Amino acid sequence: MSLPGIVEHLEQHWSLKVGEPFQPGGQTAWVAPAHTEAGAHLVLKVAWRHPEAAHEADGLRAWNGQGAIFLHATEEFDDTIALLLERCKPGSTLASRPEADQDTVIASLLPRLWQEPAPGHRFRPLQVMCEAWADEFELKAAARPTSLDPGLAREGIALFRTLPATAERNVLLCTDLHAENVLAAQREPWLVIDPKPYIGDPTYDPLQHLLNCDERLHTDPVDLTHRMADLLDLNAERLRLWLFARCVQESLDWPDLANIARRIAPT
Repeated sequence: MSLPGIVEHLEQHWSLKVGEPFQPGGQTAWVAPAHTEAGAHLVLKVAWRHPEAAHEADGLRAWNGQGAIFLHATEEFDDTIALLLERCKPGSTLASRPEADQDTVIASLLPRLWQEPAPGHRFRPLQVMCEAWADEFELKAAARPTSLDPGLAREGIALFRTLPATAERNVLLCTDLHAENVLAAQREPWLVIDPKPYIGDPTYDPLQHLLNCDERLHTDPVDLTHRMADLLDLNAERLRLWLFARCVQESLDWPDLANIARRIAPT
């Protein structure tokens, strides 16, 4: 079914009036404001299936509005899934706030998401994602040169494969929590959107925020790592190892991260 056909079907099925999509649009989903006949203001998201976000709806159901937006309903199609979501108002992103404020908000939200997985859950282990990304790095590195010393690259990718298995606990993760994925709301001051849930090491979860704090990451990656570890009551050295491994993994597409990897590499 085409996107216009899906939207028309859902307007009838869920008794919605759907507005023009939010701009700028995303690469993997079509998202627009909607309201019901009763006047409830919601958001309709039609997402094309891709591996990282396979269990977005499952994660939102598990969190049930605690730190994240409510999921009201879903409907699956051949290559897309539709989610009827809580609408955040005013809806401005956390990225509009100073990074020091972003740190504290992110640190207040993540522990609320770190639930023990329920029996019979469908979430994949973080190990699966890390193995896939490590395989992808090795294929790319074989085809084109990397600015990293080969030994350092091997060490980082080996860590990326082994760190998930050495976690002291495994919880439900967001894995893609950064300031653009946190919106100002009325029900709570800030709510998480667009999660990519896995089960694994909570120390992994601050990484995307760290990578998005570009200036501080390049100025003093160790200080930034320690700040987030302190705010989240995580082991700072383990978070540093995760950041090193992730910087290596991302370095082919983001060469600036190779320098970060060199600076925080294990000694």
